[in-house]
Amino acid sequence: MGLQWVILGAVVAAEAAVAALLILPAPRVIKSRIVALASLFLQPGAGILPFAAFQLLDLHWKNEHRLMCTSDVCTIEERTRYEKSIFKAQRNIILCVLACLLYWCIFRICKYHKEIRELEEVEKRLKDQ
Repeated sequence: MGLQWVILGAVVAAEAAVAALLILPAPRVIKSRIVALASLFLQPGAGILPFAAFQLLDLHWKNEHRLMCTSDVCTIEERTRYEKSIFKAQRNIILCVLACLLYWCIFRICKYHKEIRELEEVEKRLKDQ
């Protein structure tokens, strides 16, 4: 497994952990701290989107230029190597899509929490008046 896939796998694992922390029920104070911390990492974490897109383009290019081994001329070893490369490419595509999807989920969850907090502040001001 290449270094870029190790990095992408680690980022996906971290994003999954943050998303789990954001959706688990917690007291309001702790939840606001978790949302604030996740919001701080959203802007630098956006770098994963072009990285994953580049990896998807690289996978597409490799798929277009891969030697096909579908005829009876291929040996068993060549066919096994071909199928293994296809499975790796499919796994890597899932990893790239998951990285982008989890980033979007974290972004939306943080945005919803901020909107809810702003609406609660507006409601509190209207009740005080």
